[in-house]
Amino acid sequence: MEEVEIPELLKQFSEGLIAKQRPYVSIKATALDCELDKDPLGVKSSKFLGVPFVPEGMEYPTDKNDDPLVLIAQINFSELPSLEGFPNEGILQLYFSTKEWWDMSGAEKIIYITGAELNEPQRSDLPSIDNNLYEELPVWKIHKLEYAKAIDTGSSEDCQFSFNFGGKDYWDFEESLTEDDKIIFDGYFSGEGHKVGGYADFTQSDPRDYADDQRNDIQLLQIDVDEEIMFGDSGIGHIFISPEHLKNREFEKSYFYWDCC
Repeated sequence: MEEVEIPELLKQFSEGLIAKQRPYVSIKATALDCELDKDPLGVKSSKFLGVPFVPEGMEYPTDKNDDPLVLIAQINFSELPSLEGFPNEGILQLYFSTKEWWDMSGAEKIIYITGAELNEPQRSDLPSIDNNLYEELPVWKIHKLEYAKAIDTGSSEDCQFSFNFGGKDYWDFEESLTEDDKIIFDGYFSGEGHKVGGYADFTQSDPRDYADDQRNDIQLLQIDVDEEIMFGDSGIGHIFISPEHLKNREFEKSYFYWDCC
């Protein structure tokens, strides 16, 4: 894990900024040139889209109309570098309905498959999903995922990040900079990218900022804009969970959120 160099314009705040840094796992998502119904990745592999691992003892997830959901993201924690507080085994899955996935009121489902359940055989009767039903989803191609441990320096949009820049808040300090320095400043605190953990980036605002019982919730997953990925108009998708539920591995109590321009 490489150290993050603090820009010259922020060197005077080095001690405080280092204290704000968070380790996270960066995700490199590579779109595969294959048909949506011809996933070349293993069923237990980390991926965006593709065939999920569904143990024999688990029902395939469906929506309120009993139509099969589509796998959007599958994160196999055994493939990740170790991240404090996060599992070292098991699979986190995010599913969407092919109808009105954007509704955020039951059109999505988050599932955690334990390490023990990974020893079960794969269900042999997975539903066939018409490729045309993928057209309205925010991920358009199957992606292979690769991971690297990294350091998050902050995010201007994350309600958990605040900093006193010599008596000025983020926006007032930014306003005092030259245009060139603003680019460096905003880049250092962007929070962008696909990631597990770390600070969150938003196109509008952080929903945790409006609910006292969610202000300390942890980002499990961020899916950012990419060549073959976009939530609405340049939007970003997230899964959040409370520290207590993460500690107890109660991933069924995590929740999905997305916003766009």
